[in-house]
Formats: sequence, structure tokens, C-alpha cells
Amino acid sequence: MKKKWLALLMGTSLALAACGGNDDNADNEPASDQNETTTVDAGDAAKIYENKCSSCHAVNLEGGVGPNLTKVGSRLSKDEIEQVIAKGQGAMPKGIIQGTEASKVAEWLAEHK
Repeated sequence: MKKKWLALLMGTSLALAACGGNDDNADNEPASDQNETTTVDAGDAAKIYENKCSSCHAVNLEGGVGPNLTKVGSRLSKDEIEQVIAKGQGAMPKGIIQGTEASKVAEWLAEHK
């Protein structure tokens, strides 16, 4: 019985950790006066993935709680990956990443074949 409670506690803790957090440093970052719109490159996509997705899919994409994503681009297109991010799938909640960030992460993941 104690093992079940421990497993439930650990699973709940992991699920709550996977929900991500807010970026406490967002207000402290200086605004860029060079360009009103921000663009996200592959390095930024990897950083977004690391911050929002790696708690379930691991930093190296090999999976953990979530599935292995090392070759996700060979199974799903960028648009399909973006749909999974937007709508969720299985235990993955929807909308963890949104907008341009979701599109860039989907593009980055689609390159992993």
C-alpha cells in the first residue's frame, strides 16, 4: 500500500512539474529596439523545448514520461507536430507552447529524422 501511495505522489509531482512555470525573468529582459517582432531560430526552439517539454520528453529527446522524440520528424510532419502541441495527445496537455514558439518547436522537431 505504501508503494502505491509513493508512486501516486511521485507521479503527481512529475505531472505538476511538467506543466511548466512562468518566466519570472520576462519583465527583466531589455526590449529590443532593433526589431519590433521577435524571431525564434533553431537555438531558441531548442531552448523553448528544454524549458517546456524536456521534463517529460528528456533534454536529449529520448523520452521519459512522454514518448521518445528523437525521430519524430520521420513519423510526423511539422504541421502534425504543431497540432499535437496545440491540441495535446494522450497524457500531454494542450497548449503548453503557443503561437510562434509552437510553430518553431514543431519545425525544429520535424527536422529530427
